[in-house]
Amino acid sequence: MIKSLSYPDKKTWLSKLARPEADSKEIEKTVKAILKNVKEKGDKAIKKYTEEFDGVKLKSLLVTREEIKEAESQVSKELKEAIDIAASNIEKFHRAQIIPPLEMETLPGVKCMRRSVPIEKVGLYIPGGTAPLFSTVLMLGIPANIAGCDEIILCTPCNKSGEINPVILYTADKIGIDKIIKVGGAQAIGAMAFGTKSIPKVHKIFGPGNRYVTVAKQLASKEGVAIDMPAGPSELLIYADETCVPAFVAADLLSQAEHGPDSQVVLVSLNQEVINAVKDEIDLQVEMLPRKSIALKALDNSCLVLMKTQEEAIRLINSYAPEHLILAVKDFEKVSERITNAGSVFLGNYSPESAGDYASGTNHTLPTFGYAKAYSGVSLDSFNKKITYQHITKEGMKNLGPTIEIMAEAEGLFAHKNAVTLRLKS
Repeated sequence: MIKSLSYPDKKTWLSKLARPEADSKEIEKTVKAILKNVKEKGDKAIKKYTEEFDGVKLKSLLVTREEIKEAESQVSKELKEAIDIAASNIEKFHRAQIIPPLEMETLPGVKCMRRSVPIEKVGLYIPGGTAPLFSTVLMLGIPANIAGCDEIILCTPCNKSGEINPVILYTADKIGIDKIIKVGGAQAIGAMAFGTKSIPKVHKIFGPGNRYVTVAKQLASKEGVAIDMPAGPSELLIYADETCVPAFVAADLLSQAEHGPDSQVVLVSLNQEVINAVKDEIDLQVEMLPRKSIALKALDNSCLVLMKTQEEAIRLINSYAPEHLILAVKDFEKVSERITNAGSVFLGNYSPESAGDYASGTNHTLPTFGYAKAYSGVSLDSFNKKITYQHITKEGMKNLGPTIEIMAEAEGLFAHKNAVTLRLKS
């Protein structure tokens, strides 16, 4: 069950709140072998691993139009309407992130420009195991479309009957993704990284996954393929005071705990009564969860932390750098201004983490495991490259040339200097 910490020493924060770790060396060894096999044997290796790990022998890796049409009939009207609302909000927020081209003159006759250019080929990984994340299809597919990526492929595991969750298929089709592949796990990452006969090689891979998927993405990035971030098991930290609603806080903590047994949730408070009330609610609510056994395992990795001052609490939060952060405190706006490390922040008692997971409009593909100290969550920018341009006129060369000559000579790069000198003499 969830453990409690009272006034932990700053030196112990990272160790006391350490994320659960599997045997990374063993995982990396396994994943390296999978990627090597996929690189060398392509579809043959993919089918072998799909049979081994997913228990199904596939003739074709690609989803057909008939399967997509059949999936649509299996999705309820209510769910379709909910997906429509979520898609609309996600599109609004991500479309607002479009950055116009930047143009400026740094000196007379010296014009510099920067423009966003879409990444041509992107691969989206959608988990489909105990919780098929059709919401991730929206979170990745919509900004990819807005950015204007030429080719978008989607990989997701199938069940033992060779079928993909119908809601994943419906959602992908709704936003115009028609290249859907029945492949999951590290082998899917390898297929998108190296390309096979059936699966195109992409330039960047997106999407969350288990530890094997995360390690596969990290290894693939060493092969020249970009990745969004090393997103692993989900996590949530809540900072709560006496103005919080303990039942809400407990529900939010359990919403992340049910993701998987290696998830982690943390409650931070200056008030022992708040911690006690939330713990009582957790004990009550967890009994009603269909995924109770998963949530209980995640709670074993989790913590209720009593701190002395708000200053220390904020330092702890920034040190932990949570994927999701809920500020269920009276002065949440002021506190939010002091948060420097977090994937996504939820303000006040009526902003559950679930809102960001599904339908508020922000993206739910976020950095975990403390990577929020250096990584941002997925956004429209993730699907673009920024290219800079410069145009220098004769006047500009007269104004800038002598500066370049002096700097190039100081570095001992005389060919660089000569490229300018010849122009100045002309």
